[in-house]
Amino acid sequence: MKMIIAVIQDKDANKLGTAFIKNNIRATRTATSGGFLRSGNTTFMIGIEDERVDDVLEVIKTNAKARKQFMAPSASLDLSFEATTAMPMEVQVGGATVFVQDIEQFHHF
Repeated sequence: MKMIIAVIQDKDANKLGTAFIKNNIRATRTATSGGFLRSGNTTFMIGIEDERVDDVLEVIKTNAKARKQFMAPSASLDLSFEATTAMPMEVQVGGATVFVQDIEQFHHF
């Protein structure tokens, strides 16, 4: 048995959750935040049999796409001319960060 933890951008959460249901993959969904942009994320925790891990990873890969987005650099305490005229920059967001761990025991009460 494996535990898959997938951290994805909120924009992909509903689509991925629906795909999990269609593929009979049970997942626990939690709201999380953090990362470079300090934006909202969703973390899915999935306990799954070893032979289904590749199927779950394919569903995640298909439904959590990376995309580019413009963001304004965060305000700086440095009030120099460069800080006040900073242009928005393009960054890559989305996709998925996925961890797969061995599970020693599983109990369902």
